[in-house]
Amino acid sequence: MSHAHVGDRVHVRAPGKINLFFEVGDVQDDGYHDVASAYQAVSLYEDVWAEPSDGFSISVSGTVDVAGVPADDRNLALRAARLVAQRAGYEGGVHLEVVKHVPVAGGMGGGSADAAAALVACDLLWGTDLGGQELQRLAARLGADVPFALLGGTAIGTGRGDQLSPALAKGRFDWIILPSAGEGLSTPEVYRHLDRLRDDRATDIAPPVRSPAVDPAVLQALRAGDPVVLAERVRNDLQAAALSLRPSLRDALELGEQSGALAGIVSGSGPTLAFLTADPEAALELQVTLSSAGYTALHVHGPVPGARIL
Repeated sequence: MSHAHVGDRVHVRAPGKINLFFEVGDVQDDGYHDVASAYQAVSLYEDVWAEPSDGFSISVSGTVDVAGVPADDRNLALRAARLVAQRAGYEGGVHLEVVKHVPVAGGMGGGSADAAAALVACDLLWGTDLGGQELQRLAARLGADVPFALLGGTAIGTGRGDQLSPALAKGRFDWIILPSAGEGLSTPEVYRHLDRLRDDRATDIAPPVRSPAVDPAVLQALRAGDPVVLAERVRNDLQAAALSLRPSLRDALELGEQSGALAGIVSGSGPTLAFLTADPEAALELQVTLSSAGYTALHVHGPVPGARIL
């Protein structure tokens, strides 16, 4: 066991993500849906510092509104720390300091990134050396997006979104993110609405497939590093439901698509919008247009690495 860092303050950074492809299968007997998702880690990061402490505590600040983020055991990062201690039989505690840059409750996986960073930070701080595979296993217990925040890059998630396989992506993809284009949306509500639209055979809704899969053309476009080809294939089965529940999102989506984006999608269950652009210059132009229309527009790129020690 390496005790090089025991007693020091450890700093780990983990990325937020966007869903660039999201196919939703039919509703199962237990009310859940199987999904197939392509995730890309993007250059908005969460920073977590861990230092030795008798108990378990957390403080949260950031460049985004953190008012809704719990600072008790409802916080995924704190649960992650307890999980490492429990798994390793570690008797001490930790104080976590979280500095957030990923928009809160926007479906970009900020809370999951905090948890992934906390797993890596505590494992290093305490010298518990659990290893990558074990950390991935703990990550899966914490939530569907935590394993991806550990992994980073680009990946395909299937099942409930938690069976992960890395996907090769070349080059750089530039995105403009609108984190708060509409008021918040509850994920279960969006799924329920999708089920209703499908039951009603709504015109703009494709019938659900039995076993969802990521379109092979998406993987080819990622491998080729080609945003133009990728733009033709991005899709999100939850989008119609999200737009139907929050019609204001449609205005922002149309504005972006008319202002030079190659494609615009609702990311996950919303209300975050993600616009794929041709290159950094095109992204900058789109950012200026959307900002002057009164939106918060963030320029990010992907893929970027998963949780890593700084």
